[in-house]
Amino acid sequence: MTSYFDDLETRRPEARAAAQLDALRAQIALVRAMPGAGLPDVVVTSLADLAKFPVLRKSDLGGWQKAQPPFGGLHVANMTHVFQSPGPIYEPGGSSHDWWRFGRFLHACGIGPGDIVQNCFGYHLTPAGTMFENGARAVGAAVLPAGTGQTELQVRAAADIGTTAYAGTPDYLKVILEKADEMGVSLQITKAAVSGGALFPQLRQYYADRGITCLQCYATADLGHVAYETAPGEGMIVDEGVIVEIVTPGTGDPVAPGDVGEVVVTSLNPDYPLIRFATGDMSAAMPGTSPCGRSNLRIKGWMGRADQTTKIKGMFVRPEQVAALVAKVGAARARIIADRMGDADVMQVHVEGAGLDATAIATAVVDILKLKGDVICCPPGTLPRDGLVIEDRRTYDT
Repeated sequence: MTSYFDDLETRRPEARAAAQLDALRAQIALVRAMPGAGLPDVVVTSLADLAKFPVLRKSDLGGWQKAQPPFGGLHVANMTHVFQSPGPIYEPGGSSHDWWRFGRFLHACGIGPGDIVQNCFGYHLTPAGTMFENGARAVGAAVLPAGTGQTELQVRAAADIGTTAYAGTPDYLKVILEKADEMGVSLQITKAAVSGGALFPQLRQYYADRGITCLQCYATADLGHVAYETAPGEGMIVDEGVIVEIVTPGTGDPVAPGDVGEVVVTSLNPDYPLIRFATGDMSAAMPGTSPCGRSNLRIKGWMGRADQTTKIKGMFVRPEQVAALVAKVGAARARIIADRMGDADVMQVHVEGAGLDATAIATAVVDILKLKGDVICCPPGTLPRDGLVIEDRRTYDT
């Protein structure tokens, strides 16, 4: 019988939507109270109204933080930690029960009272180590704050204290296990909660062959926990404390169900409300509900980066420009293809829609992209729904 972290995981979708709508309104009120928040005057009557708000990007946070350190004037409450990510970008953290919501994921991994978690995420400046420790406390597990590196000492500690669970990047556990084999040391690790890298099928199978159940989650330094596995191959279930949208890269426009797009997340944590935060990662929604009985939306996991910015003929072409082109010419969607002809870059502009004017589109391309390209008008529904708005086909083999 499946054990759930709480009743929120199995509530009816209508009840979840109603609760999230109330929480969303409260978050918007908090943000609107901030000086210079700049949110549009939208009356929110449903979760679909989120699409009427602008997307918040990491670059926006960086600019705001430089102007008004440390958090750019954003609402922050109950803060006990400050972290730094590359940029630099600064993130607040809290110490209250399950502040980053990782307890839900660790519970799904079977981690709980009686377990000792060897936490191999970093503790210095970046938040991952503290995030997972906070989650381990939420499920009643003890933590060895191992951090990264010093593999021989990691093996010795795991053997001496009887570590039963691992938290860290997907590949580092294999390094620990191989070092233990080399040292002739037997370890008791049977559970692994991983993130921060690709969990390839062969690596998951390697762990399974050694009696270790390995599951992964998706999280960011700004948002905390976003989605998690409960079984291999069943996608990732969205966390109960966030609202996830999948949008066309470079825009805030939701894609059709099942299409690939950029993951945009609204945090329902009142201590640090982020409205429509663009992660820069690609994914797609999955139909139906998880076989485990949890009823929230599922996504397919990481499917690439949304920032497809590409230099063509010496000029950067960005997803935002493609979105502006689509809006200007009245198209449904567009796809820029960069290729090479001999030693020169060439650009094709595939534009999908009905009644399109190729000559007008060519003019708009030069106006917006500052480049000339071959315009190809495509019938409705013919461009791939794979999330790519800029495709680079160039190779540089000699």
